[in-house]
Amino acid sequence: MDEKTIRHRILKAANSVIAFLVVVALCVCGAYSVYTLWDNNRIYTAAEDVPDGSTFAELLAINPDVCAWITVDNTKIDYPVLQGETNLTYINTDVYGNFALAGSIYLDSRNTPDFSDPYSLLYGHHMEGGGMFGDLDLFKDKAFFEENRTGTLLVPGKGYDLEIFACLLVSASEDNIFEPDRWRTDIDGLLDYAEETAMYVRQETVEELRNSQAPLVLALSTCSSEFTDARTIVLAAMQPRMAAE
Repeated sequence: MDEKTIRHRILKAANSVIAFLVVVALCVCGAYSVYTLWDNNRIYTAAEDVPDGSTFAELLAINPDVCAWITVDNTKIDYPVLQGETNLTYINTDVYGNFALAGSIYLDSRNTPDFSDPYSLLYGHHMEGGGMFGDLDLFKDKAFFEENRTGTLLVPGKGYDLEIFACLLVSASEDNIFEPDRWRTDIDGLLDYAEETAMYVRQETVEELRNSQAPLVLALSTCSSEFTDARTIVLAAMQPRMAAE
């Protein structure tokens, strides 16, 4: 066998290996995409199946890390809220402790689980079709922001009405948003930051918070695509309501 033939066979074998690896990679990517769609749909179905207070109570009994239930009106946001030992605990884990790409809505591990801190921070994945916190994107539209401002947060034994007052686009390294300990004693600096940087802000709600003796602010955070490590943030004032069931 001459040298030319040997080189030809080696090249042919190498091409076959490369083609095989490409096919494997495509199959893996396809399987991952199918799983993502299935997992995302499962999250939607689960949310539709557990909308009421009785199920909230059941989840509290199933998983002690369940600390609240959040609903944002006119969006798909209607989920239990969990808090883990770290901010990675529920990033890809559902309320039942199972692996899930969509993860859970969860409270920053540095916050108090009864939401009594002046500033509480929630995280949720940005899922296709508005799942989890994907619908926070809606608040980037000025008309939607102006017309939709309400929601509820249920905590064991009590509840809060939510009044959305700001939508921001920030970096994941923005300490004013992602360091909740910064605002444990005074949130005026947070309100200043919101006024200066928000895409949209409701000034009357900001003034009400400034004049309140015990202001409570809830932040909802999800990934965004405007730039590397972009995050969409929606801020809401928390107003105590009648005791939750």
